[in-house]
Amino acid sequence: MSPRMQLKLFCPLVVFALLCFCACTPAGELQQLDSKNGFTLVPSPEKSQRVANFAGGCFWAMQECMRELKGVKKVISGYAGGDLANPTYEMVLGGKSGHAETVQVYYDPKVISFEQLTEAFFYAHDPTQIDGQGPDLGRDYRSIAFYRSTQEYKTIRKVMDKIDRNGPYSEPVLTELMAYKVFYPAETSHQDYYRKHSWDPYIRRVSVPKVLKMKHFVSYLVDPKYLH
Repeated sequence: MSPRMQLKLFCPLVVFALLCFCACTPAGELQQLDSKNGFTLVPSPEKSQRVANFAGGCFWAMQECMRELKGVKKVISGYAGGDLANPTYEMVLGGKSGHAETVQVYYDPKVISFEQLTEAFFYAHDPTQIDGQGPDLGRDYRSIAFYRSTQEYKTIRKVMDKIDRNGPYSEPVLTELMAYKVFYPAETSHQDYYRKHSWDPYIRRVSVPKVLKMKHFVSYLVDPKYLH
């Protein structure tokens, strides 16, 4: 079955899954994150870890998507892609900071590669939509894949070309490729929001379908404990 046909058949499955959502979110599995003055502190990666950054709409869903992948050790929600230093959620939401809601992913490259992370990213949101994701509209919700080296840039291009050729989307991928500069962590209230507020109507209506879609298309990259 083609990926595009899978995407069409996936929508009814989401409706059914939402009815069973009480079992969808792992309770109590929250990250241990340090904070100061209401903002999460950005940890340095361990020697065995690498770091990657992606922006794909609301970071509540993207953080959960990345957390459920095998080999991912930690995911921080924050802001990147703009010029304003130390922005707040309200500043980014206002659209004048230039930043997009972004996640910083700490992963073990021996378990999951940058290419595999990137592939999961493109299935965790709609990369064909400009300046928004579903009901969330604005530059702060745009799709960005950040790269730290020429090799990472080439890897992102490779995955984008693959998605355009064989992926489920009827429109071309419009994700920005941006050289990584700086990542600002979000407020502590936004960390693990998906798990802390599983009955929030927005989480159930908007975020859960994104997580389920990613798990459907790249189930082989998901930690088995999240495959219900």
